Amino acid sequence: MEFLASSWGKEFVAGGFGGIAGVISGYPLDSIRVRQQNSKSGSAFRVFRNVIATEGPLSLYRGMAAPLASVLFQNAMVFQIYATLSRAFDRDIPASNPPSYKGVALGGTVAGAIQSLIISPVELVKIQLQLQSKTNQYNNQAASLKGPIDVTRRIFRHEGWRGIYRGLTITVVRDAHSHGLYFWVYEYTKEQLHPGCRKNGQESFQTMLIAGGLAGAVSWISCYPLDVVKTRLQAQSHSKSAKYHGIVDCFRRSVRLEGHAVLWRGVGTTVGRAFLVNGAIFTVYETALRCLFNNNNNNHANV
Repeated sequence: MEFLASSWGKEFVAGGFGGIAGVISGYPLDSIRVRQQNSKSGSAFRVFRNVIATEGPLSLYRGMAAPLASVLFQNAMVFQIYATLSRAFDRDIPASNPPSYKGVALGGTVAGAIQSLIISPVELVKIQLQLQSKTNQYNNQAASLKGPIDVTRRIFRHEGWRGIYRGLTITVVRDAHSHGLYFWVYEYTKEQLHPGCRKNGQESFQTMLIAGGLAGAVSWISCYPLDVVKTRLQAQSHSKSAKYHGIVDCFRRSVRLEGHAVLWRGVGTTVGRAFLVNGAIFTVYETALRCLFNNNNNNHANV
């Protein structure tokens, strides 16, 4: 897909469309994942049933405004940087050919690290909102958390920029390697499912859905323990009363008190969500890209 790109604008727009599709399709499962990670017990179904019974179905979309507002730029930026860098790492490959798998992995790794600067504060706000429940809204500060802007103001007022970027280090570590694997698995899988499609751009919807879904599932499995630690660090309210004091402390205390299984709590929900979301992201992205390039290259317009 990368070799179809000839301008920043079209890659950027196509990536934004893909990101929006991903957020809308997988947000309820993401809410369940966050609740599982920050609790001591509970299957995905039990969490789901409890949330629906006590807070209503709309609570599964609580906090969606933050990632939805940023995802257009974030996902667009990731896909554009990835497409550009995967080429930069393979300057000896002709423009008519797709980049090598090495270029794909390196481009994805750098893109993942860069996007962490945007996604870290967004996920902080999202997690704070997702973990609210109507049963605790009358306790202390939780009573007046009215939305993403209110949460951001509270964090900034009490902790400054350091609070806004709480969890940045582990987010960079999580996203750098997982994005390299993410794009590599997608390119490799779709070529295996549809030989020659990386060059001729004629992969089917089925190929995009399966390859995108597998890419999302594999990348999440590879970084899931890091994501559990990140969720717990970002779920804390204030640095002075924080339960965990850094990545290593969070990891050690979580394992000591709850066992190694805590690092994989909610992984089933996450893998299911990842398959759905990333199948949608890559399908919408590829389709949008071909529509945008329809006038420039009719050979790649038909999906």
